[in-house]
Amino acid sequence: MPRENITTERRSEQILQELLRNGEVSVESLAKHLQVSAATIRRDLSELERQGLLRRNHGGAVLVAPMLYEPFRHVSSFHEQEQKCAAEKRRIGLMAAGLISDGEIIAIGAGTTTTQVARSIRHRKAITVLTNALNIAMELSHLAEIKVCMTGGFLSGDWFALVGDVAQRNAGEMFVDKVFVGVDGIHAEHGLTTNYPDQAAIHRAMIRQARQRIVVADHRKVGAVGTLLIWPDDFDILVTDKATTDEAIAPFAAKNVRVLRA
Repeated sequence: MPRENITTERRSEQILQELLRNGEVSVESLAKHLQVSAATIRRDLSELERQGLLRRNHGGAVLVAPMLYEPFRHVSSFHEQEQKCAAEKRRIGLMAAGLISDGEIIAIGAGTTTTQVARSIRHRKAITVLTNALNIAMELSHLAEIKVCMTGGFLSGDWFALVGDVAQRNAGEMFVDKVFVGVDGIHAEHGLTTNYPDQAAIHRAMIRQARQRIVVADHRKVGAVGTLLIWPDDFDILVTDKATTDEAIAPFAAKNVRVLRA
């Protein structure tokens, strides 16, 4: 039986979740899944497109294409990393974003997986985001319900990351409910590590100020060790993907780290 009485807000949230999970949706599948008419779904998609949260196409909708970051279009490092395990990173970002409550203050460090976290909160309400990532700030800047605070600092290469003493000092002056950091390695004994020296310090400053510390990392990073320490082993949640094995997770569970597989 059609469920036309389900609230528009609730339908919109479910539509966006499906879109973030799969990258595209169809009117037919959404109408069947949500048990409403195709006309209702089309109206919902039109409104979400008006808000800049998706782009309609023939028969459904797709994610809004990420900004081109025009000055960096010929620098390939960020784009290349973004394409590695792209589907896994998208699902990790969606699951991690589900840990955020409306009204919270969160910190999001620079990185490709953390960018997916940011993209998954675009429809959320009354959230303040502290970030050292220029691309994350740009993608969230036009949303009325999200307030963006940047750390300042020096721009680090082609990773859109602000780093240095100013960034660390400003990050250290703001307490946040949750921090989301990406890593090059997460190991039960050696902690959170990176291969980028200038980013280790700013991520460490963010972690220090957070009430809850959340790591987002695909299966390639779990058990790996980078060249520089970000943080030892005092973190709360690891969000990874389903390719991460039980054996890889066991050492973290033994240390009371909550592990979620998207």
